[in-house]
Amino acid sequence: MDYEQPATANLGPGAKAIVAIRDIAFGGEGVARIGEFVVFVPFVLVGEEVEVELTEVKKRFARGRLVRVLKSSPHRVPAPCPYFGDCGGCQYQHTAYPVQLEIKRKQIADLFQRIGGFSPEILAPVVPCPQPYGYRNRIMIRSQWDKFKQGLNIGFIRADNRLVVDIEECKIAEPALNTQIAWVRKNPPPKGGLKVVLRVAPEGWEVPKDSFFQNNFFLLPKLVEQVRNCLQRSGIRFLVDAYCGVGFFTIEAADLVEKAVGIELDQPAIKAARTNAAKRNVSNSAFLSGRTEDLLPGLLERFDPRQTAVLLDPPRAGCPQPTLELLRSTRVGQVIYVSCHPATLARDLNILCANNVFELKNVVSLDMLPQTQHVECVADVGLTT
Repeated sequence: MDYEQPATANLGPGAKAIVAIRDIAFGGEGVARIGEFVVFVPFVLVGEEVEVELTEVKKRFARGRLVRVLKSSPHRVPAPCPYFGDCGGCQYQHTAYPVQLEIKRKQIADLFQRIGGFSPEILAPVVPCPQPYGYRNRIMIRSQWDKFKQGLNIGFIRADNRLVVDIEECKIAEPALNTQIAWVRKNPPPKGGLKVVLRVAPEGWEVPKDSFFQNNFFLLPKLVEQVRNCLQRSGIRFLVDAYCGVGFFTIEAADLVEKAVGIELDQPAIKAARTNAAKRNVSNSAFLSGRTEDLLPGLLERFDPRQTAVLLDPPRAGCPQPTLELLRSTRVGQVIYVSCHPATLARDLNILCANNVFELKNVVSLDMLPQTQHVECVADVGLTT
């Protein structure tokens, strides 16, 4: 060591320490300790010994910047992206891909156990992406004036602050998007502070400019397969697809039920959903524009709740509690919950399953965003027997 380990009482921003990484927290930061004081460090792996410089110190924990790796994990790999560590888009490029999947499964299991009280045994191994790089079909790049170089930085938010790191390509983006990045750099926005959304349109689907569609075409068939498996196991007759977007799940699963209805607040998406269904000659589906909280009660009066599956695919914040309570009080036959945020998923599943109204039967996770902290989950929830 070049210096003595700081005493816990003397910890402050700028202090340096050598620590052992014990775990990887949800979000990708390594967990270490100085005495009983917890330190979070990005871009590390379990079992590594690293030198860190503290950048933020709170009452019970601190965050540190990785200075150097003193003892490397055998699972550490060279990051192919020259911006990794500066750009905030990826957290795991330094990690062998099979180990990324293990880390994500453990993180989900920990969250489900801590927040929802669910056994880790309920979780299947994370389904890998067949293409861990060059998969992302939608990105948002930002522009920011750099007063030092007297020009625009065009790229992504940095990992350590809110500044924009200037990038020429993105290793996790589809090649077509990197071509679009090059075009934007040659034809930059007129000023800083502007965002540019780049997208590869899904073949055969109408998707309005600002409407949601899954970011990974390569693993999308597996995601559909999991939703269909849930429906087939239940033998349900009706499907209500809340937060249906452009009708993707409604249309892909409509052949398994007598009637499917999609609900979506985004009106351009609803128009697109109707077009997408018509293109595929899906005649047993309907799409309603409005809030799930407002429209779902009427649909559960129209359909027999015990023969109805409600598919929830809400934003990262999760599902409003009144909607969850409605599903409990009407005792719908099945809830299929698709989520990109395991913590809010565990919270909402805990509400659904309280007092043994529902039972969590199966959870499958899919690595829709390799190299990043994010993971998609499909939970199958049924009435307790």
